[in-house]
Amino acid sequence: MKIHSAEFLTSVGFIKQLPTDDRAEIAFSGRSNVGKSSLLNRLLNRKKLVKTSRTPGKTRTLNFFTINESFYLVDFPGYGYAKRSKTERDQWGQLIEAYVLDRPPLKGFVQLIDVRHTPTEDDLRMVEWLTESQQRFVIVGTKADKLSNNKLQASLARIKRTLAWQGEYSVLPFSAVTGLGKDELWHWIEETLALDRGDA
Repeated sequence: MKIHSAEFLTSVGFIKQLPTDDRAEIAFSGRSNVGKSSLLNRLLNRKKLVKTSRTPGKTRTLNFFTINESFYLVDFPGYGYAKRSKTERDQWGQLIEAYVLDRPPLKGFVQLIDVRHTPTEDDLRMVEWLTESQQRFVIVGTKADKLSNNKLQASLARIKRTLAWQGEYSVLPFSAVTGLGKDELWHWIEETLALDRGDA
């Protein structure tokens, strides 16, 4: 996909603040420090559109970015950061649950997992939840450049085995540094948007 324009639109902390124009939405989720902001910047050919932070768990809202003036990419708060209060984590959970379960413009989900590590309990719960809610989603293994090819393949296989009790999932390796997986991820996004339009 050619990116003609990519702009930050709004941050949403409450369901009533969600955009109402019904443009298709693709959401991105993962634990804190999984490299979500770096992935989005690489995907959009921007260096600083999506702000990165040295403080894990800083994002507390759903952040909407307008792409080519035709659809949105939605950056989710990172999960699994223990220093946030239980009240904050509960509020995030309620916002995300309401969004995922009752948001017609949401067409697909990109679930990020750090390819260097075995999926956490939070990762497993997220994949299980997306499966049970019948969301269309793809699993992306971030930070693939941190591993040699042999170790990368072994890690991808380990992630698949860890997820096997829920189903058979492929894992797309991605590197925000080298661009590995960028074209494949855009292909999945374009395919998802085409399904929504009835083009495929």
